[in-house]
Amino acid sequence: MSDTQQEEQQQVPAGRHDDPQARQLQKAPEDRGGEAVAGAAGPDDDAPVDERTAAAPKPREFPRPADCSLNLGVIGNCAFSALVDARARVVWCCLPRFDGDPVFNALLHPGEGGAAWGFEIEDFAEARQWYEPNTAVLRTQLFDSAGQGIEITDFAPRFYSRARYFRPLMLVRRVRPIAGAPRMRVALDPRFQWGATEPVEVTRGSNHIRYVGPDVTLRLNTDASISHILARQPFVVSREYNFMFGVDETLLDGIADTARRFEQETIAYWRVWSKRLAIPFEYQDAVIRAAITLKMSLYEDTGAIVAAMTTSIPEAPGSQRNWDYRYCWLRDAFFVVRALNSLSEVGTMEDYLRWLGNVVIGSHGEHIQPLYGIGLERELPESFVETLPGYRGMGPVRVGNQAQEHFQHDVYGNIVLGAAQAFHDHRLLQRAGEAEFPHLEAVGERAIAVYGTPDAGMWELRTRARVHTSSALMSWAACDRLAKIARALDKTARAEAAASGKPAENRINFAERAAYWHGHASRMREEILAKSWSEERQAFAESFGGRELDASILLMAEVGLIDARDPRFVSTVDAMEKSLCDGPYMRRYEAADDFGKPETAFNICTFWRIDALAKIGRKAEARQIFETMLAARNPLGLLSEDTHPVTGEMWGNFPQTYSMVGIINAAMRLSAPWDSAT
Repeated sequence: MSDTQQEEQQQVPAGRHDDPQARQLQKAPEDRGGEAVAGAAGPDDDAPVDERTAAAPKPREFPRPADCSLNLGVIGNCAFSALVDARARVVWCCLPRFDGDPVFNALLHPGEGGAAWGFEIEDFAEARQWYEPNTAVLRTQLFDSAGQGIEITDFAPRFYSRARYFRPLMLVRRVRPIAGAPRMRVALDPRFQWGATEPVEVTRGSNHIRYVGPDVTLRLNTDASISHILARQPFVVSREYNFMFGVDETLLDGIADTARRFEQETIAYWRVWSKRLAIPFEYQDAVIRAAITLKMSLYEDTGAIVAAMTTSIPEAPGSQRNWDYRYCWLRDAFFVVRALNSLSEVGTMEDYLRWLGNVVIGSHGEHIQPLYGIGLERELPESFVETLPGYRGMGPVRVGNQAQEHFQHDVYGNIVLGAAQAFHDHRLLQRAGEAEFPHLEAVGERAIAVYGTPDAGMWELRTRARVHTSSALMSWAACDRLAKIARALDKTARAEAAASGKPAENRINFAERAAYWHGHASRMREEILAKSWSEERQAFAESFGGRELDASILLMAEVGLIDARDPRFVSTVDAMEKSLCDGPYMRRYEAADDFGKPETAFNICTFWRIDALAKIGRKAEARQIFETMLAARNPLGLLSEDTHPVTGEMWGNFPQTYSMVGIINAAMRLSAPWDSAT
């Protein structure tokens, strides 16, 4: 085993893992709804800092995080994903895509008789688990009390074949003996309709089992004994066995040969993809794992990026802050693309821009929702799943997200920020230009129209509307970036005209458009700095004329509204640390929301704090907090949405793209340069 594997490996003591149990889907009351993820920091160049000042604060000791309950690995192929627990049980897998029906739902039902897929070794004693380095291939070793063991390799095939990316709706699981002659039971229990329905029929062939559901049929192809699997009969693992589970399709080639080839080609794909990342000198493994996880969050068919792969993992114990994050928030997706771009991974951006273009053009210059379904669905009605008691019994389980009905005015700025690189990046084979600019201007006009008007804000509060500073900030960002795009297009047009010796034939006067957008941006900037400043708090407040603090204000420096060294911004950071921080962790806001005051810290806010501290010259403190966040990850290097400041336990949907973005941004910000190694 390599050093990297040993670092990522985890051990789990023996213990009973209950199976899940199923129930049914019902409509939720209209007054209950979801709260979604919010913004993240990005890897802009640092403002100059005084390292003498950065080293001055005395390091503080933060409590070590508790053993996390979200001890899960994720596998996927940009079409679907699955979560695997520390004993190699598939406890969550939605088909035919991220927001589909969970055919394995044990994550949200810790009772008996439910939907999971495990390989149960007799007399279990110990487990070890790690990712094959620089891949999305997960390996788990299970041992019995006599030291006999098996190794399970889990992955979703993904590789380039026949001039396209091959990403079938298929889980591949390979089991081989590694010590002695252990006995194993295959426990495969798919369910349908959110656990309400068992297979209506189970049929078998010589090397396959078909699980027939009301709307879809699933198929297991295997070279293990069909009789043993159906009877749950333990058998000796004397050789390698292969299991390929997914939609009802026959294999063209042999099971063992196909599984082996798929593993080899999937490993090769991820290693080549990882090798092309422009990673920082420090924190390399953490960044690579975060980047792979973000890539797996892409729904490549449309270009959408999901906020997380799960629904209804509560933000705090028993809080009922349980939301469905299996959709594409424009805010989240922009920061994901930005983080991957900082690593020179442009493929995800190209896919996302395709999805974003469909959203923008389809809006016809009218209201744009904060989130959409990954297939561009506008309606995401929110319902309760009565068949599932919830994560660790903490319901409710929600499907859909009512936040799609919200007016969140920051969405227009996030669209322009996400699309801006398409006009500037010469690596793109098809850059945006004159034809695309009017569509983006229509988004900017919406940003002007909603600027300074009340909305639900970044945190999607349903019972309170204010003129949120973060929303106004993003309206400014839309105008500012449109001015820069117009100037760039004007420069290109002039250069092309000079080269051809002919006058430019543009239908758009880009110089005039640049002046127009710059004028709006200048007006907004002055108003934001004046109206959001609280003399009482000596800080920028979460709303115009308000006094309450909000972590999203830290994005002021991130998107360039204000210099991080401005005394007003420094004072704001100081005020937030006193009011919003529990040790290293940062909460979103001061004010009580629809459910009271939040109990847990929001991970991306902690990463925003890290970024702000580094920018204002407190880099040593920023590094210390970052190290604490790295320690808060699960043993496989993944983070959820929230961290409990007392126990260090992870809460919220998993794996959370915002949190993984934060890892990349902080590492890029804090790492020593590569030339420091020589």
